Amino acid sequence: MRQLARLGAGVCLALLALLPRPAGAGEASEADYLAPELRAAVDALKADVRRAPSSTANARARAETLVAWVDAWALSGRYAPVDATRVAASVLAYPNTKGRITRLDAAIAELALLDDEPEAVGTLAADLGPFTAASYATIRQTLTVGAKDIEPGGGIVVARHFLTGLAFQTDDAAADNYVTVASTNPTVRFANATMPMSGMHGGCAGQVLCDRGRGLPTRPAPTLIFRVTSGRLTAGDEVTVTYGDATGGSRGLRLPSFSTDRMPLPLYLDFDGSGPLVGVPLAPIKVVGGPVAGVHGFAPSVVAVGERFTLWLRARDQFYNRATRGSEGGGYMPGWEIEANGKPVASLPAGAAARVQITGLEIETPGVYRFAIRSADGAIVGTSNPVLVEAAPRRRIYWGDTHGHSGFAEGIGTAERFMRWARDDARLDYVTHSEHDIWLDEREWQVLADNVRRFSSDDFVAFLGYEWTVRNEQGGHHNVLFRTAAERRRIPIHAFTTLSALYQGLRTYHDPQDVVVIPHAHQAGDYRQSDPGLEPLVEIMSQHGTFEWFARMYLRQGHQVGFIAASDNHLSQPGYSAPQAGSLAQRGGLGALLAPARTRDALWAAMKNRTAYATTADRIILDFTVNDAGMGQRAAFAAERRIAGRVIGTAPIRSVQVVRNDEIIWQRDYLTDAAAKPADGDYLLVFASPSRPYHPGDNPRGWRRWHGTADMERATIAAATGTNFHSAYDQRVDVTDGASLAFSTYTRGGTSAIRLTLKDVRRSAKLRLRLQAGREFGGGRPRFHRQQTVPAVEATLRLRKMQGGAVQAALPFDGYQDVVTLRRIVAAGELDVAFAFTDPDPAAVDGEGAEATRQGDYYYLRVSQANDALAWSSPIWVGGYPPR
Repeated sequence: MRQLARLGAGVCLALLALLPRPAGAGEASEADYLAPELRAAVDALKADVRRAPSSTANARARAETLVAWVDAWALSGRYAPVDATRVAASVLAYPNTKGRITRLDAAIAELALLDDEPEAVGTLAADLGPFTAASYATIRQTLTVGAKDIEPGGGIVVARHFLTGLAFQTDDAAADNYVTVASTNPTVRFANATMPMSGMHGGCAGQVLCDRGRGLPTRPAPTLIFRVTSGRLTAGDEVTVTYGDATGGSRGLRLPSFSTDRMPLPLYLDFDGSGPLVGVPLAPIKVVGGPVAGVHGFAPSVVAVGERFTLWLRARDQFYNRATRGSEGGGYMPGWEIEANGKPVASLPAGAAARVQITGLEIETPGVYRFAIRSADGAIVGTSNPVLVEAAPRRRIYWGDTHGHSGFAEGIGTAERFMRWARDDARLDYVTHSEHDIWLDEREWQVLADNVRRFSSDDFVAFLGYEWTVRNEQGGHHNVLFRTAAERRRIPIHAFTTLSALYQGLRTYHDPQDVVVIPHAHQAGDYRQSDPGLEPLVEIMSQHGTFEWFARMYLRQGHQVGFIAASDNHLSQPGYSAPQAGSLAQRGGLGALLAPARTRDALWAAMKNRTAYATTADRIILDFTVNDAGMGQRAAFAAERRIAGRVIGTAPIRSVQVVRNDEIIWQRDYLTDAAAKPADGDYLLVFASPSRPYHPGDNPRGWRRWHGTADMERATIAAATGTNFHSAYDQRVDVTDGASLAFSTYTRGGTSAIRLTLKDVRRSAKLRLRLQAGREFGGGRPRFHRQQTVPAVEATLRLRKMQGGAVQAALPFDGYQDVVTLRRIVAAGELDVAFAFTDPDPAAVDGEGAEATRQGDYYYLRVSQANDALAWSSPIWVGGYPPR
């Protein structure tokens, strides 16, 4: 396998060497975008495919030529077919099935038509907006037919990007999402039909990335086509597709809930009914946020006494988009009142900007400060992250996202939007735009490198990177980051198809000190192998789920890796976004880097040295040491370990746990009212399900739905609120009367809770849960043990059976132990806790009296909050030797 990968790499890199250089330095003549050698290879490829379809004998060679061809096409400024690079990559990386070979020939045919007939497609004009997210709209796209006629049997394919969640229908003019077509040519008639279509604009991208459990197909999907039944569309004719045609009474097209600068409404042309389908360049349709529904403050996590800093305020709509108008629909944002620890700081008048800053803030007294933000009318409230003010900070905390996508891969939005969101909306200190290499072409790679240079500053550091994207049996997904953007060669799966080949390629073409590799879990990295010079960190959670088991597997194998979290957002919204459709069902994570300064080299050193920690989006402040060694470090061996830590939460802290060698050795619950008997007050109903795979080495278990009702007997439900319900569509809790509530949420490796306020509680009170059946869902589905349908179940939580303030119902299913817990909680939980203890305790000895500690033990900190946010420190090792 490794020898084949090396041979393939040689062929691919030889072809890539034929690509034209930027204008003014190219080998290609002005008359042709291809260098002579590549032109000869492309012409031979076109002729060969016309003579005979591809086969297992020639598919690899044809795919290698296609990769170089697409790169040259894109570098010349032309619109590259969106799936061509992925199709070629799948042929080069995996066994060549009939479906892959068929898609290869279709991709070659599409590019060949464009190459032979550059004016064939014509031009597109569209209503560009802006339109409001989650609203109803009517949008028109008008194609002016190009030089190639669209004959009877051919037509206009009205495709859908799988992430938009858009729905089209042609049957009911009065219903939502009604789509029509019209032409300026009076002789042309259309009939609507469907045709199978794969790729990101049809049946998604196969098992690696798609989510059948949420209605996103993994096979070719039925796609709307308006076929020409009579007449012929010729050059200059106009064809208008109207989405959400309201002339028959429809409310319009229901738009997605996210804002974007490039919402795709893809069109394809079938010229004569026999193919190939040819994509029309996408129009940059703009969708913006709606009325303000919340506000968030961003401030540095650590500042020195007397140091000046800036507090940023960002008004958002209910979907975390930047708000565009006031809560009542007016054009102005509300005025804001800001306090720090209860004392007024500033008052801002109403204005047009959803994003404002308060500069020149100084705090003269050490301590922890929290900014509260309230609109002038009191209708909108929010908070900032906690700010730790110290006389002489020994380290700073810098927040970033090492894993996110845009429309350069199978996501949505431009590369520029990605960077602006990271810098301006999420207020990140650092970011990596890590597109899937299976979609990246060379022009896009140049754009990513240029953006790193354009957007990096003293306040914001961008790292160049990409995601090496292969199925888990060949190594799984790994994000590859580079210290700088200077002349960095990708090591893509087109040429390096196994994890060992990736490591080898990176070491061959780069200095290992300039490379960081970060595996992730939902298309699980192969934790049996890890290059210690390249792979210092493991991604522990993302919008795909929470995967602590994945990081623990690396530690069990003896790898010295730290923990980081990321978003894996696919909408050009890194670092601060609401859940998306399908697998990306929770807020994305953040990676905290501990560094002396926000410089490229300091942040890079923090990643390389594992001085990092991970959180599920909240900017929780962690400090954790073992024998004075900090996160990610290895202390000298000592039998006695002095363990100390501090947690400064963004919400009341639920629990703090210290893990040694995969076992909890110390923990404290700060939220449960352990001494209380059933009585009026606040309770937390917590749902939890593990995400570990059913079989070792497989992808994780999917999301579990928690959908049903809860009936309270002998008590009254006065209020019920979801603590981490960030999806306006898929998470809800409704109190139907004082005795019942209906709810819907989901978990994948973490928790999701409902805060209940109960009144008139009697000792015999009980909560009866009725959970509906539901199928597990999520991307990176297991390959050996398919996602299952969880059966309907009932469970009763009796308050009189509470022990230590909590009662629990275990729900065993398919080898897993899902859990529902009801706990009585204190009225005002701790926000700032510190702890210290010594391990081992004198009693912690084995049967012969030997100390329980040993060489190479590792420790890490796990924190959970009342709002279901989590945080993990990177491990600290004691004794032993690092892997080499």
